[in-house]
Amino acid sequence: MKEFIDRNPRLKGLIHWLLIPRHEARPRRWVSWFVNPLIHKRHRTSMIRSSVRLDVLPFSPFNLGAHSVIEAFSVINNGVGPVLIGDRCTVGIGSVVIGPVTIGTDVIIAQHVVVSGLNHSYEDVSRSIREQPVVTRPIVIEDECWIGANVVITAGVTIGRHSVVAGGSVVTRDVPPYSVVGGNPARLLKQYDTTEKIWVKPVVRV
Repeated sequence: MKEFIDRNPRLKGLIHWLLIPRHEARPRRWVSWFVNPLIHKRHRTSMIRSSVRLDVLPFSPFNLGAHSVIEAFSVINNGVGPVLIGDRCTVGIGSVVIGPVTIGTDVIIAQHVVVSGLNHSYEDVSRSIREQPVVTRPIVIEDECWIGANVVITAGVTIGRHSVVAGGSVVTRDVPPYSVVGGNPARLLKQYDTTEKIWVKPVVRV
């Protein structure tokens, strides 16, 4: 069905208009009330605060695991890629998650964090950036991570298991498992040594 719709631009445009008002990202109310609950997987023990802006559409996956919470004034958007959130996760107050994003289990995302797998093309200077296509690269936050307040995670980044991103950081490249990173752009501050069983600072070469 999806391939058939993709091959028919006028039909695709009509379906898009039925799902989303023009120039908006938020789905129509009938989609949120009657369609999304039948399609998307949200565990009965999960919680989405009433002030959350849930820009979730039926043509891309959205999952929310057991005992996970999306806190007040956050934005979740799966319009350009899936948003998959595992068990026992917290998406903090005022955070923004734009797919494609996969979040593992036992992940803490603090306040005002931006996790966006979307970018805008800009190379064609004869057209405004608004008119150019968007590009996506998946973000993965593995199990047991802690993302501090006001962090920005850019498209294509993987945060390795049991890692910490210090508050205010901008993460532009992959973070190894069992690491602490911080800064703009984020750099490695500490990493767990599995042989010595201790956290060690990286060697600085001069």
